[in-house]
Amino acid sequence: MPRLMPDTRPQRVLAASNFVYTVGSGLYLTAGVLFFTEAVHLPAGQVGLGLGIAGLLALALGVAVGHLADRHGARGIYAATLVVQALATACFVLADSFWPFVVAVCAAAAAKAAGIAARSPLIRHYGGDRPQEFRAYLRAVTNVGISLGAVLAGWVVQVGTLTAYQLMVIGNAIAFVVSAAILIRLPPVAPVPTTGGPRWIALRDRPYLLLTALDGIMAIQFKVLTVAIPLWIVGATTAPHWLISATMLTGTVIVVAFQVRASRNVDSPAAGAHAYRRAGVAFLIACSLISLSAGIPAWAAATLLITAVVIHTIGELWHSAAGFEVSFALAPQHATGQYLGVFGLGAGLAEALGPGLLIALCITWGRPGWYAAGAMFALTGLAAPPAVRWAQRHQHALRTQLALTEKVSTA
Repeated sequence: MPRLMPDTRPQRVLAASNFVYTVGSGLYLTAGVLFFTEAVHLPAGQVGLGLGIAGLLALALGVAVGHLADRHGARGIYAATLVVQALATACFVLADSFWPFVVAVCAAAAAKAAGIAARSPLIRHYGGDRPQEFRAYLRAVTNVGISLGAVLAGWVVQVGTLTAYQLMVIGNAIAFVVSAAILIRLPPVAPVPTTGGPRWIALRDRPYLLLTALDGIMAIQFKVLTVAIPLWIVGATTAPHWLISATMLTGTVIVVAFQVRASRNVDSPAAGAHAYRRAGVAFLIACSLISLSAGIPAWAAATLLITAVVIHTIGELWHSAAGFEVSFALAPQHATGQYLGVFGLGAGLAEALGPGLLIALCITWGRPGWYAAGAMFALTGLAAPPAVRWAQRHQHALRTQLALTEKVSTA
């Protein structure tokens, strides 16, 4: 199990803020769509369209806000995104038709993406010698918070009244405000001075962009447990439907218990590359086992599915650890927010496109689609080591060029 409390006070402040935030997020992730369909009575198609529009808008803001955090101080920018997200979430209760709904969810999604980018310089500054390991700790905290929020959301869904759903939304907004209030206790981080050269250097870093794309493809795996397996259990197997909750709980417990430990062994970009490769193999094995669960007795299907979820979650640990390592280690100190904002584009695209792709492959196509999805993950993992080596060579060349420039300017 990861340690319960981080070593330093700033880390504890960040962890506490993150915990409160994710309890609120767990409320929305579990029952947010139901709020709009059951309480607001929007058609499911309109809800899906609005969320898709919001996801695309969010992609555009992450890089820009990450750059602002680098230049003007990450704490204030991050706190501001939390306040905006709280206000936008509170406006959900006023969204009584499609366009007000779109405006509210776009503002909330944009603030969320901006906050993720703005938080990155804080993690790097206060994360100690291994900010990647502290980021892994925060992921474990995130899973605990979301699980608690999901339990509360379960009560809301069970009651099913308009008042209950509205209380859920307001509770979500309050959690974001409290998260921002806790964050203010964090000592401010001085803006990092510019080093000259192009402003949007992350968007010009082709090796880093390639790693962003590869991580984005691999990030589609997060939707296997939340989208593909539930639909597969219901539509293609004889396994009991309560197994959906069991698979989610199994994955959550493994992440909480072992994410920090897994990240300790991924302590260099080369180790991150190998972790990507191992993750791809684990996802291939898991997808293959899931495909075999169709057309067999319920007990056998349940056994295969739980085994697949365990293997898949081990791959998830490796994938997350690899992403933490390469995204931080290959980003220059003076542009952490901008680079991590770019790296988030891959996960954002996976969030937007992953569910549809997995449904088309694994549910519509069926058993062959699971093999195709597993092969996609495995090939992506195999492509990671050469991409990381290219990024390291590029980073070394940039550092050499910067050193020569500084030497000339001081001569």
